[in-house]
Amino acid sequence: MNVPFEQSQTMAAMPSLRHGFFGRQGGHSEGEFASNNMSIALGDKPHLAEANRAGAAQALGYLRQNLYLLKQVHSPTVRVLTDYPDNDVPVEADAMVTRLPTLALGILTADCTPILLADEQAGVIGAIHAGWRGAVDGIIGNTIAAMIELGAATARIVAAIGPTISGENYEVGPQFMTEFVALQPDGWRHFHVPPGKRAHFDLPGFAEAQLRTAGIEDVDRVGGCTYAHPDRYFSHRYATHQGTTTGRQVAIIGMT
Repeated sequence: MNVPFEQSQTMAAMPSLRHGFFGRQGGHSEGEFASNNMSIALGDKPHLAEANRAGAAQALGYLRQNLYLLKQVHSPTVRVLTDYPDNDVPVEADAMVTRLPTLALGILTADCTPILLADEQAGVIGAIHAGWRGAVDGIIGNTIAAMIELGAATARIVAAIGPTISGENYEVGPQFMTEFVALQPDGWRHFHVPPGKRAHFDLPGFAEAQLRTAGIEDVDRVGGCTYAHPDRYFSHRYATHQGTTTGRQVAIIGMT
């Protein structure tokens, strides 16, 4: 089965790097999880989600056993992988970095922002699950700092922001904005209020600003808005508004 995915043009030009942002098409799941759902925890049949994970790994030239996934908890915690991890032992974190070859890092999302990073010269890669809470608490800066500890340099790191909910479709309440700005005083610039509506938050815009504040100059945007394209992506918010449930897509990066 052909499993489609989207790529950063900059990263795609790096011969030792493999990456992809997968959407909801090309998998085996059925019903509300159709068809390329990567999550086992939401009610999909486990063997179908596992088959989807294997298909995504193989589409990039990896074995399923070499694709590592975290137990994501909206934290600022980064896992540094210096040894090949055990896929059967989930670790709570929301980002990971490594310089191990043939290890594919996978991040699951369904509106939150997936970010892939690479310093090809140093052979260091990273993957981030950036929800608003993790982003405001520093997950992006923490990940870049962990990459630098492994030998990366900010001047060489390339970042790619994948499919995520857009500011146009991320309506929030006044309490959200108050709490956010209290934690991030200049964060107000990532909110706008359409006429007659409540505030909207630009999560990918905030993520990009955090990357640039950390010194990353080469930032690609890949794919579309998860909420606006439910045929292409899983969107938790869209499913909630429709009174249904949904799956998770995966963003993967690895070195050869």
